[in-house]
Amino acid sequence: MAGVMARGKRGKRLVAEMNVVPYIDVTLVLLIIFMVTAPLVTQGVKVELPQAESEPVPPSESEPVIVTIDAAGEMYIDLGEDPDSPVDAETLVHRLAGVKKYKPKTTFLVKGDQGVPYGRVVEVMALMQNAGIEDVGLLTDPPGKK
Repeated sequence: MAGVMARGKRGKRLVAEMNVVPYIDVTLVLLIIFMVTAPLVTQGVKVELPQAESEPVPPSESEPVIVTIDAAGEMYIDLGEDPDSPVDAETLVHRLAGVKKYKPKTTFLVKGDQGVPYGRVVEVMALMQNAGIEDVGLLTDPPGKK
């Protein structure tokens, strides 16, 4: 009897192959979702840069710090917990001074909307100077780009 039981179990082998078809389906669905939503997700503040002929910013070891001025004249800095929320003058000076102190070779750039009054851009640049920043670049779009 023991011999009959052994033969019966030997005939039914377990298949140890993994069925990957459901994983492929899930991956393709996720790929399609990301492809559709990626263009809808925008980072940063909406700013229409003025167009001008200019030289590209030379690459540096560290990422530049960008101070953005939107069409309403609000200031944003791409540092901190929430770069998409406006900052006041005191916060701007404090954050920029900290970066300048701990990373003195950092490049600082101003990204101002073309509709912002020139005086507002000068005010922001004066705040940056108060933070100890002597060299500031202005971001523009090349002519014909829109």
